[in-house]
Amino acid sequence: MTHGDGMLPDALCFQSPEPLIDIGANLAHESFQKDLDAVLERAARANLTAMVLTGTDRASIEASVELTQRENPVALYATAGLHPHHAGDFDSSLKRFIEDFLDHPRVLAVGECGLDYHRDFSTPADQRRAFEAHLEMAARTQKPLFLHERDAGSDMLDMLRQWRDEIGPAVLHCFTGDRDTLYGYLDLDLYIGQTGWLCDERRGEHLRELVVDIPGNRLMIETDCPYLLPRNLPAKLKGRRHEPALLPWIAREIALCRGVSEAVIARDTTANARRFFNIPDPA
Repeated sequence: MTHGDGMLPDALCFQSPEPLIDIGANLAHESFQKDLDAVLERAARANLTAMVLTGTDRASIEASVELTQRENPVALYATAGLHPHHAGDFDSSLKRFIEDFLDHPRVLAVGECGLDYHRDFSTPADQRRAFEAHLEMAARTQKPLFLHERDAGSDMLDMLRQWRDEIGPAVLHCFTGDRDTLYGYLDLDLYIGQTGWLCDERRGEHLRELVVDIPGNRLMIETDCPYLLPRNLPAKLKGRRHEPALLPWIAREIALCRGVSEAVIARDTTANARRFFNIPDPA
């Protein structure tokens, strides 16, 4: 049997005991084009009250901001930046494009931006150049930073230390690194975003220990959908598309790791997200 519109098995129709905010959802992705309204309805039933849509290039920024202006069952906001995979495309025209969107009232953060040395889609030099420009934009606008880092913790920490006095709040979204890198980010008072990566027994087991070390007032949660579908869900999904309605499962897993209730995780992470992004309480 399935629930509601038939897209999720009953075993995957979770409802958080307290409101949740998904700080990283890629709803502009083509996989959501045909059933976005149903995806948002399922998210609302799961007790998500807000989502921040990730802007990673021109197309996703434009599409995400357009989605924030619709009538939605969940409050939608967006970020504007260039993913490090695309850093080779960064130029003055793209910088102006991002800056224009940073003036939009529904765009709450600079990013996704940062460094990713795991793949060679852009050279490290191009990545550092583009990231430096995003740091400058964040310093000038005093908007929070939505950061991406993979296999580049040393360079990322070096650059953030140089800018720390100029920039405001920053979150390391989808943190997957080691203990030393985590402590480096926490020493800089960064927030840490956690995803279904810690539900992956092949590569995320270390995060189940590290998530205990993140202070309660620095932790936020996200799906990073349609990517990073948790591998330990209690039922199989047709296809591998992740969606915001599954965020309560990630909150449950984090609660299990930290030895607290799901309600505590929901309350803490939602309060942190509202404070970080300056998201108003629902009426």
